[in-house]
Amino acid sequence: MNAGPAATPPAGGWRWQKVLVFIVFAFAAHLGFVFLLGTKRTAAPHAVTRVPVFHLADSGDELIRLTDPTLWVLPHNEDSVPVAWSFQSVGTNQMINYTEEPLFLLPVAADFGAAFNDFIQTNRFATARLNLKPEPHLVLPVATVAPLPQNSSWQLTGEIAGRRILNAFAMPTLPLNDVLQPTRVQLLVDVNGDLLSTVLLDSSADSDADQLALKLARNLRFVPADHLMFGELICNWQTVPKTP
Repeated sequence: MNAGPAATPPAGGWRWQKVLVFIVFAFAAHLGFVFLLGTKRTAAPHAVTRVPVFHLADSGDELIRLTDPTLWVLPHNEDSVPVAWSFQSVGTNQMINYTEEPLFLLPVAADFGAAFNDFIQTNRFATARLNLKPEPHLVLPVATVAPLPQNSSWQLTGEIAGRRILNAFAMPTLPLNDVLQPTRVQLLVDVNGDLLSTVLLDSSADSDADQLALKLARNLRFVPADHLMFGELICNWQTVPKTP
């Protein structure tokens, strides 16, 4: 037994009649909302406060003028200055071209020193006696020169000046027919108190005196310290004349 022809399936989507009906319904709903919600409402009026107030008064009402806040700040027609300005006279400027010799005030010889003379005559001044020749006051001179040292001396300067010496010595007097300047020797002392180096800085102009200063410097011994110290030994020489 043969089967008949297959049934045609319905077309998908809406028909044009349904689309037209939907558009008409949406337009009608839109118009309904517009008319329903688009009505105008009258706003409630607000109460009017703080508005200018006008008063009718004549020019003689002074009480109303006192309420003017600009009474003492801004100029008014009734003020004294505008009234004075209103009576200003209008004149014409006339230009006159002329020349005149300069007039000088001539000095009067009788007036020279007149003010000073009046001041001297009306004022008295205390007089003082001038002692131009005072009596001489004799004073005997007093000798203030310190005596010259008789022996040679030495001193330490620098960092080792405050370090105690274990073997102090006395400086000898040199037999020399001249004056010597001081000898300066630089010293370097170690932590044990021994001399590490001696350097001659300034000479006394006598080689024997300089060598003696170096020898005395090398024999110095100090107390121990925690670090190396630098200093100077200054020898001030005192000389005596040589015997013939």
